[in-house]
Amino acid sequence: MQNHQPTYFKIFHDLSDGEWEFIRSLPPPRAKTGRPRADDRKTINGILYVLVTGCRWMDMLARCGSYKTCWRRLKRWSEEGV
Repeated sequence: MQNHQPTYFKIFHDLSDGEWEFIRSLPPPRAKTGRPRADDRKTINGILYVLVTGCRWMDMLARCGSYKTCWRRLKRWSEEGV
């Protein structure tokens, strides 16, 4: 007889409008020149999705944008103390 562990799924919800209003000023402002930056709200949703669910960056939801962008943004913001 096998001992099966229960499987728990962590549910993720995108940031609500109220949550976004609360944190929207935390990321540094966008540069005035150069390539336009990926949407901060989508990027933060992607970062939170990976942190909440524990999935690999490559497996994050496509609606959150590029996993590489999310990973780089988290790394940069962490180094900057955001």
